[in-house]
Amino acid sequence: MSLRDALPTPRIHRDGLNPNAVLISLSIVMLAAFWTLDMVSMAPNRIVLGTGYSAPAAFGWPGALLATLLFCAISFLAWQPSQRHYQALLAAVVMLMALMPFGLIVSSFLLIEPELAQARLGLGAGYWVTLFILLLCLVELRLRLNLTRLWPTLLLSGIALVWWLCATLWLDSLALVQEFKARDQLFLRAVGQHMTLVGIAVSVSIVLGLALALLMRRYARLQKVAFTVLNFLQTIPSIALFGLLLAPLAWLAVNVPFLAKLGVSGIGTTPALIALIAYSLLPMVRNTYTALEEVSPVTLEAAKGMGMRASQRFWQVRLPLALPVLLEGVRITTVQAIGLTAVAALIGAGGLGTFIFQGLGQAAMDMVLLGALPILMLALVVDAGLGALAEALRPGGAR
Repeated sequence: MSLRDALPTPRIHRDGLNPNAVLISLSIVMLAAFWTLDMVSMAPNRIVLGTGYSAPAAFGWPGALLATLLFCAISFLAWQPSQRHYQALLAAVVMLMALMPFGLIVSSFLLIEPELAQARLGLGAGYWVTLFILLLCLVELRLRLNLTRLWPTLLLSGIALVWWLCATLWLDSLALVQEFKARDQLFLRAVGQHMTLVGIAVSVSIVLGLALALLMRRYARLQKVAFTVLNFLQTIPSIALFGLLLAPLAWLAVNVPFLAKLGVSGIGTTPALIALIAYSLLPMVRNTYTALEEVSPVTLEAAKGMGMRASQRFWQVRLPLALPVLLEGVRITTVQAIGLTAVAALIGAGGLGTFIFQGLGQAAMDMVLLGALPILMLALVVDAGLGALAEALRPGGAR
């Protein structure tokens, strides 16, 4: 008997695939969280702490059993994976995420008495864990089905639309909705401030990053110095950098009237933009420099042989071929800036971070979520959109 015959034969399931351990593990954890953690909480008003409720109490036994069946279906389909089963898994995950706001509608009907006008329905730990694991399942299914980044973005956009409709029409008792209605104008202004800060910081970093990358390619000695300085800036905590900028900017505002007229001061928008640009430069410069350097010399030599001048080779050959990697730098820079802009609220620059820090100061977690959730959604949309664009621009296009 040969050594190959003596070795144990691995158990192969349908279509020659082994069980998907990732999806099975995620579904088990999700099922455990669903039945052991509080799914929602109900408080008679904004001041009193809420009382937690399990899945059967929050959604009723029919709703809890329906969700349990869907969780078990994910485990069953992942045990015998195939292309068709992965498609069914994707449908199950999307259905669960779309049904979650309807579960909150059921909870508000079951738990909130009509005479309790100030009652608030909050999201429990089990609800957040379930939502987070469903997002992880979506990431795994995207990889298994070989989908571009655009598809999860479209699916999440559709799910977000369902959530928004439910919140607008039937979820007035949801604590997060009540926080929004009490501050809707401030919220919209904060979103505008947040996106303006991010847009200006990223735009400036793109221009400066491209200029620095070109200078580094021309002057080799500049590369080490520039990367050393940019890496050093990344090591400074954001709050510390705001503090370091406060004194010199305040001095400039006092001693240079022209800058004071432009709005330069030790707090507010100016130090926020300087800090955001400083943090955005490293990923932008690194990706731009790498993208320009990795263009094949053979391709450039062929372009030169066709009679192209140096400027034509750069704009018509090198830059288009480097664009996908350059866009990855823009993606990383933008996502990083969206998150860091929240800290700028500490120095009076506004933005969604205002709600986060006000909520922390008042121990009002729903106000914290009012600022944190839009930041998360903006980051996901930008990451998926720019990632999909970079994939489409790569040779061969998006798969």
